Amino acid sequence: MNQATDEYDVIVLGAGPVGENLADRTRAAGLSTAIVERELVGGECSYWACVPSKSLLRPVLARAEARQVPGLREAVGGSLAAADVFAHRDKQVGNWKDDGALTWLDSAGIDLVRGHGRLVGPRRIAVTPSDGSDGGERTLTARHAVAVCTGTRAALPDMPGIAEARPWTSREATSAGTVPDRLIIVGGGVVAAEMATAWCGLGSRVTVLVRGSGLLNRIEPFAGELVAETLRESGAEIRTGTSVKGLARPGGVEGPVTVTLESGEQLEADEVLFATGRAPHTEDVGLETVGLEPGSWLTVDETCRVTDVPDGWLYAAGDVNHRALLTHQGKYQARIAGAAIGARARGVERLDTGRWGEYATTADEAAVPQVVFTDPEVAAVGLTAAQAESEGRSIRVVDYDMGQVEGAVLYADGYRGRARMVVDLDRGHLIGVTFVGPGVSELLHSATVAVAGEVPIDRLWHAVPSFPTISEIWLRLLEAYRG
Repeated sequence: MNQATDEYDVIVLGAGPVGENLADRTRAAGLSTAIVERELVGGECSYWACVPSKSLLRPVLARAEARQVPGLREAVGGSLAAADVFAHRDKQVGNWKDDGALTWLDSAGIDLVRGHGRLVGPRRIAVTPSDGSDGGERTLTARHAVAVCTGTRAALPDMPGIAEARPWTSREATSAGTVPDRLIIVGGGVVAAEMATAWCGLGSRVTVLVRGSGLLNRIEPFAGELVAETLRESGAEIRTGTSVKGLARPGGVEGPVTVTLESGEQLEADEVLFATGRAPHTEDVGLETVGLEPGSWLTVDETCRVTDVPDGWLYAAGDVNHRALLTHQGKYQARIAGAAIGARARGVERLDTGRWGEYATTADEAAVPQVVFTDPEVAAVGLTAAQAESEGRSIRVVDYDMGQVEGAVLYADGYRGRARMVVDLDRGHLIGVTFVGPGVSELLHSATVAVAGEVPIDRLWHAVPSFPTISEIWLRLLEAYRG
């Protein structure tokens, strides 16, 4: 790749999906762009999160659904071939090599600078090569903008024994090559629920320790309840209202781990996964040189421009701005931020940053879609009923048993699921939709379009679902709403 210059129009820190999308948009705007990456081009999502986790989950969920199909369940009664599952996972992550991503960067005309990049003042980035080669540190200068797209890392609690016990984080949970006989998962969010599903399906005896009252507490309550029900039926133990106060692995990394609970009870496992949240990857990117707190989340405006830095040259897209910690939302932000950088570089003084404007990340507040790949699947967009009520909205909540839809009956014997739509009565459109059930992930985009498009509920009545599909849930929800 061409690295003949140390001056660019735009410099992007982090070559994950967010950084790649932002760089792509600034190149499309005609701006020279360099992207700095200290690990693999493709980032966390490609190698240690979304892609490997879904690769592990796919055979588990496919088998679960096949067991609900008469005439097929007998053919899939055995155990999964873990070695084959791991081999498929390894293939999907390119065996943790980024050759394919490098080819794309080159074709897009984006320069890659390998190494750890950090700010050393306004518009200036110092890059230390990851392997110590190339003659030491290199300093890059941006004419128009620097974008921090460095994502997040797993947040581990400060507790006795945790460093010596070396617990799994999401990285180890998605890249492990053997099935632990006993696995304890600490946490109750998406990572905990998905990894409990994956490793239970692969043969581990899973215990989930949830500090709160249940799984997936940021989604409608029935979602976590249905997922927990299936996990228990699969042999997992789920303990709620449980806190961990210490770990010990006296036999070293190969020995068992002892988990001490606040109650004093001790549990033993071969591995312990902490899925207890994320922290911004900003502790060592030089924020202090531009007046910001190292390790902090970065506050941004609607175009993802950092609000606490003068002159408007610093941007932050993706997880680091804490608006919506999801890969697809980060890519959405990146597209808007890249376009905004391009427009401002052309001298456009006023950008359309109003609600749903061309340069506004409105969806981060109003229409965030998310799929949780558990058994059953959970798909949600927009606000929950509780969130809408906390905002003081006048709403109506409509629920329906998805197992009563003909398409669901044909999809799986004994289909269990539930749907909810939240209607803003003052504005007459949907502000939230949640589906729980096998195969519901592919229903989500229709809900996202309805919420983001603020489609009047009366108009949705004329969107006719095909028979016999699970999409008929829309008709059932609307019938219940109309009465």
